[in-house]
Amino acid sequence: MADIWLMRHGAYEGHRPGYHAPHEATLTADGRNGVRRSLPLPDSITAIATSPIPRARQTASLISHLTGLPIVATSGLLAEWRAPSIVLGQTAETYPPAYRAWRARRLTNPSLRCEDGESLTDLHARASYCAQLLNRTAQRHGPLLVVSHKLLLGVLTRLHEGPTVFAAAAASPWPFAERRLFPTHDQTQQHPSARR
Repeated sequence: MADIWLMRHGAYEGHRPGYHAPHEATLTADGRNGVRRSLPLPDSITAIATSPIPRARQTASLISHLTGLPIVATSGLLAEWRAPSIVLGQTAETYPPAYRAWRARRLTNPSLRCEDGESLTDLHARASYCAQLLNRTAQRHGPLLVVSHKLLLGVLTRLHEGPTVFAAAAASPWPFAERRLFPTHDQTQQHPSARR
């Protein structure tokens, strides 16, 4: 099996702790410099896959430009957790009551959604499908660099823990432009609670 390296996108406009970035947030100059500093990549990497969200796509495009590696896949499966629109651009001190209520119940009821947001169960199922896509893409194109987002990457690396791993993924640091090798255990195996 070809190696798969997971990378968080570079720093983006408006970022601060607890912030739910709007979809259109783009890389800052510091973010682009951080991506440049993340090079060189491991020698074995032959292709790039990316989330379509601008900050990830810009990161992947910059790496492609600097290394000559092709972007072979852009997939919505790699998009960040879909936060409810009522919290986009908000931080913890300005979260609305509906979101605060959802946060208090999300781990005991992972299928619960807050308005138009993605439930923890839905995110976990998407990450499971994403792992399958990445394995197929690496089989086809060789060792792969995957550019995505903190929460999705955190769930991907701990699929075996089930939908409530979201809380651990949110609390675990994953610095901008940092790479980590995708765990070698069978990532295509779904947790029983994610099956439908």
